[in-house]
Amino acid sequence: MILKFVKMHGLGNDFAVFDCRDDAPTPDTGLLRRLADRRNGIGFDQALLLAGPRDAASAASYRIVNADGSEVEQCGNGARCLALLLALRREVLPCELTLDSPTGTIRARVTSPDNVAVEMGEPDFRPQALPFVAPADGPPYTLDINAVPTRFRVVSMGNPHAVIDVEDVDSVDVAGIGAALCEHPAFPMRCNVGFMQRVSEKRIRLRVFERGAGETRACGTGACAAVAAGRFAGLLEPEVDVCLPGGELHVSWPGAGEPLWMSGAAAIAFEGTLNL
Repeated sequence: MILKFVKMHGLGNDFAVFDCRDDAPTPDTGLLRRLADRRNGIGFDQALLLAGPRDAASAASYRIVNADGSEVEQCGNGARCLALLLALRREVLPCELTLDSPTGTIRARVTSPDNVAVEMGEPDFRPQALPFVAPADGPPYTLDINAVPTRFRVVSMGNPHAVIDVEDVDSVDVAGIGAALCEHPAFPMRCNVGFMQRVSEKRIRLRVFERGAGETRACGTGACAAVAAGRFAGLLEPEVDVCLPGGELHVSWPGAGEPLWMSGAAAIAFEGTLNL
């Protein structure tokens, strides 16, 4: 079987895109886990499986599979990468298009590879939206993580996020705390864990432990969740620059009742063919 792919990334958050339209083969979960290996495979945080649109208004639909083989609901940087790929294949810039994600419609605006924006919907702070079995207190909520009381806020961006305020992201045990909170029984579907350092009302630093992938260079929905949580707590303004290990994203959210937009750079790293 011949399998074509495109390796892409949004600020180092990397993906293997498999175009499964027009009867092209669809890789199964076991194969994707092997291909995600950074020594013996392609190496990626998530695989994006591109399929035909669900209606005439959309350019395409897609599924998201983590490096560990688990399928997830949403991926902000993945949506930006797919929007750029489809825009480049159309050879039309600037370009506006719509994608069918696992959790609903995603609008995208592609001005250039340095400016790809997606509408991520309205943040949902209800614990049941994640889901999260909330203790009596909160928000913010407190759970004992590695025997230490840990305070965090929760928000769904179509996928579940916990956001922890920290003084310095460079000194945080992202792997240890992130894995423990991600796998906590209070999160039946696990969660992504963001560590947010507020620099000012218009700028934050962020590191994210993603379920199924570990810490990534950048997490789009994590950036959205952190800004939404900060706005909900009255810490941030509507326009916020998010500094991640792989670069910067810009998040815009006017507030309740309005959709949140995220923008930043995306890129094609290379294209390849697998002979399986």
